[in-house]
Amino acid sequence: MKVIDMRCRPAFLHPFFGGAPGTPEHATARWLNRRVGTRGPDDHFERSLSQEGFLAEVREAGLTKAVVVGRHTPSQHLPNDKIQQIVHGHAELLGIGAVDPALQGVEAALAEIDRAIDQLGLAGIDLEPGFGEPPRHPDDPLYWPIYEHLQSKGVPLFLMSGPTTPDPAYNDPGRLAAVARAFPQLPIIAYHGYWPNVQQALGVAFRYENIHLVPDMYLFLPGSEAYVQAANGFLAEQLLFGSSYTFRPIRQSIEDARRLGFRDEVLEKFFYGNAARLFGL
Repeated sequence: MKVIDMRCRPAFLHPFFGGAPGTPEHATARWLNRRVGTRGPDDHFERSLSQEGFLAEVREAGLTKAVVVGRHTPSQHLPNDKIQQIVHGHAELLGIGAVDPALQGVEAALAEIDRAIDQLGLAGIDLEPGFGEPPRHPDDPLYWPIYEHLQSKGVPLFLMSGPTTPDPAYNDPGRLAAVARAFPQLPIIAYHGYWPNVQQALGVAFRYENIHLVPDMYLFLPGSEAYVQAANGFLAEQLLFGSSYTFRPIRQSIEDARRLGFRDEVLEKFFYGNAARLFGL
């Protein structure tokens, strides 16, 4: 079965992903791996301390594509040029760029979108409103020019959500409804699937078909059974696989997801078809 992993961040990208053994971040990466159900050694991610190790991880997991995600927040910046350098020349890798109009200014963020997509060849743009200073919801007017520009270019938007948002009040899927309604041709992909607010996220995705959910590592935690139930019904075209590597092993995540109860025809869409459609593969 073909598999596109929608969320990978190798350890060498930043110390936050466990890239510096002996640091508090490295210990946190090991803790989070255990917390989300990693079986066996919890230091597997150290293999991706190098580009070669990361590529070996991707290939041995049997991925068709691994999506490497950038980030631009006040606390962490993974430059788009760095993402491009990682994925360039590797057919099994796709890159997602990132902007922050609060830090860059709206016009500079729009220009960076054009550069990331048209010059660097990246496949989407990541925004993380809840990680801003101050934090914002995705329906904040600051982001509307970004959404309009992405929609006009046919470029998917990736949003960070979930319980690692510094203030849980900004993990509110209801605030995404206005965006989906105003930009119906904009594919919106919510990383972490707004867990643990699963039912609310499913309700918004039920109403707006341009919202897609990638629960990634939270697919294996309590309450996530609802994602599977929804995918076996109305959400078949809107749920996508992600391992959240390095915070969960890729191969184990594939194996665990296959046992969650997805119908056979849904599994193909979940693992590959929905992502391939979004990326135009």
